[in-house]
Amino acid sequence: MGQSYTQLEKQFKRIHVLGDAASMLQWDMSAMMPSGGANARTEQMALLATLRHNMMTSAEIGDLMAAAEKEADLDDWQAANLKEMQRGYIHATALDEDLVEAISRATSSCEQIWRKARSQGDFKSVSPALKEVLNLTRKAAQAKSEKLGCSLYDALLDQYEPDGKSADIDPIFARMEAFLPDFLQAVLEKQKENSFTLPEGPFAIDQQKALGKTFMDALGFDFDHGRLDVSLHPFCGGTPDDVRLTTRYDEADFTSALMGVLHETGHALYERGLPVEWRNQPVGSARGMSLHESQSLLVEMQVCRSDAFLKYAVPIMKETFNGSGPSWSLDNFTQLYRAVKPGFIRVDADEVTYPAHVILRYKLERALIEGDMEVEDIPAAWNESMQKILGITPPSDREGCLQDIHWYDGAWGYFPTYTLGAMTAAQIFAAAKKALPTVEEDITQGDFSPLLDWLRSNIHGYGSKLSGRDLLIKSTGQPLEPEVFIAHLKDRYLA
Repeated sequence: MGQSYTQLEKQFKRIHVLGDAASMLQWDMSAMMPSGGANARTEQMALLATLRHNMMTSAEIGDLMAAAEKEADLDDWQAANLKEMQRGYIHATALDEDLVEAISRATSSCEQIWRKARSQGDFKSVSPALKEVLNLTRKAAQAKSEKLGCSLYDALLDQYEPDGKSADIDPIFARMEAFLPDFLQAVLEKQKENSFTLPEGPFAIDQQKALGKTFMDALGFDFDHGRLDVSLHPFCGGTPDDVRLTTRYDEADFTSALMGVLHETGHALYERGLPVEWRNQPVGSARGMSLHESQSLLVEMQVCRSDAFLKYAVPIMKETFNGSGPSWSLDNFTQLYRAVKPGFIRVDADEVTYPAHVILRYKLERALIEGDMEVEDIPAAWNESMQKILGITPPSDREGCLQDIHWYDGAWGYFPTYTLGAMTAAQIFAAAKKALPTVEEDITQGDFSPLLDWLRSNIHGYGSKLSGRDLLIKSTGQPLEPEVFIAHLKDRYLA
């Protein structure tokens, strides 16, 4: 192995470990930190961001990369690692230190203001902070677009979906927009026959947490390398060796929090399955957010709302809460977990209407980044789009444009990966079922190890060695095909 490449691995390990530290601080800020720690945490996060940026953009890194490219003895993993190093270097060198620090400060501050604004449904109170975040994000997009030779939006998308292009997303989303209205109406008509009832609470939070942990353990979550906590917005954070999950509980309804836990467990299983031998190197990281989201949606939507899983899970739910009566029957839970109804909240949306939530956000954030829309236009545009797509209008901004954390903490270009991930999940699970003919029987018995082993071998263990497209072709036999997802929806909701 060449000396220059070896030195790069040492430098990138240090950069990666600093990123892990920032990730843990971010988790703590969302799950544990008292409100009075916000200012100090902003300083900490800004310093870590600056240190990582300075290390990544140093002249030494650039020189080592140039030299490493000429070293001919790299194996496939090392060559892929060097390519990922170069991708990160391009993104980092596009931004100067002052802009990196300004973005870190602005997003940390805006996120804290958003937390209060969301609870009060007060968009105006967070609007000035969001304007600053958007202004800085546009500057970052401009700088990165010049380096990458792409549009402003695609420059941001590339951070979450390497090599992703809005030109590729547009026809996929157009297909969904054409399919969803008539399909949604057909499903709603069919479900008029349903008469499910929500099990009656209250459901103690400690019991809900215990139930979630029971299923996490069954799915393969390693509690020696992770934990479950509470936050305003459910997420999976931490590091592959210390995965931090959060959810939010409602004592009147345990079903929503449970699916939130299962969703985040899918993310966690992916993180834990990344190649151990490439920890702290770019090639050992997850291969983009569409694939990451596919793993959470594979667990939540493909597996945990299936007949096979519910046959296994409902008796455990019933025993946990000492449930009795018709609302605790398997048929009731099947109807409950497949109920389709247009709603305001993305994270609570059903599998059919969820793409509409994502397409709405994708269109709005593109318009905002490209200067076709401004922050003050968001509430009205959001409500108008929601009415057009789903036929409903949020009663307040709390149920509308304040519901998601993403824009307020600087994650622009992220939203399309949710629906791309749902499509990818359907395609991967279809391939897994073909490779494992008894997998659904295994799930009914509460045995998820065959599926997890297949995912480890065919998805997780590759890290970022392959492009998302190539990994999907390798594991499923074809690139992303929305018709696989559409077939899944038809089979589950109209068959």
